[in-house]
This record gives sequence, C-alpha cells and structure tokens, in this order.
Amino acid sequence: MNRLVLLDNEAVQALRDPRHQKHQRVLEKTQILFKRAVRTLSVRVAVPAAVRVEAGWDRTAPAWAFINRFPITDIPLDTGHADAAAGIAKRTGVSVADAHLGAAIKAADADHVTVITSDPGDMRKAAEGRQVDVVVL
Repeated sequence: MNRLVLLDNEAVQALRDPRHQKHQRVLEKTQILFKRAVRTLSVRVAVPAAVRVEAGWDRTAPAWAFINRFPITDIPLDTGHADAAAGIAKRTGVSVADAHLGAAIKAADADHVTVITSDPGDMRKAAEGRQVDVVVL
C-alpha cells in the first residue's frame, strides 16, 4: 500500500518555523507518517511547486534549512498539472496553489492521498470528488 501526503501553504509555513503555533502539530503528523513508511507503508511527502512559491520556500535559503532536512519532494507545475490546475481554479474558484494541490490529488497514483491543510473546505473543492484524507491543522 502506498500513500501520498501533500502539504498546503500553512503546513509548509508551520513546519519551517518552530515558533509557529501549529509547528508541533505538523511535525507530529509528518513524523508519524514517516515512521509508518518504515514499518508498513510506502509514504511519499510532497509539495506542489505553486504551494512552495506561495509559502516562499526557497530551498537554497538558510531560513528553510530545518524543513529541507525532511524528504519532501516537489511536484512540478508541468503542462499536465498546469492544465488540470487551470480547470480546477476556473470550476471551483480556489487559489492557484490550492488548484495545483487539486491537480496533484487527481494525478496521484497512490492508494491513499492525505492533505495536511488549514483549509479543508478548499481541499475538498480542489479534489473535485477524488477520495482524499484531510488532516486539519
């Protein structure tokens, strides 16, 4: 069984800054998922490029050193994701970053998709009916 875990803007912001009020919650959720990956599941934690931009996550900047230690992969905003995200944004009215999350959800080949988010309503809109587990910050 494999699982894709996606982070939204606030999850990225919270994971970056130990002083963020939601830092501990995001850290606990991601650590639990990484531990499960070692034991029983294949878990991939990823962030869509549009979310990274919205969050200001520059992997080369020293301010992001803590979050860079985690094996979090990028989901590029390639042609397929851009087309899907444009359609999602138009149909649902969600932000560009949330639409890119929706495109990643729809394109995922994982058995389970989890999104760690501060806005579960927009995540459900962006998923457009695809089954997704939403972890609310």
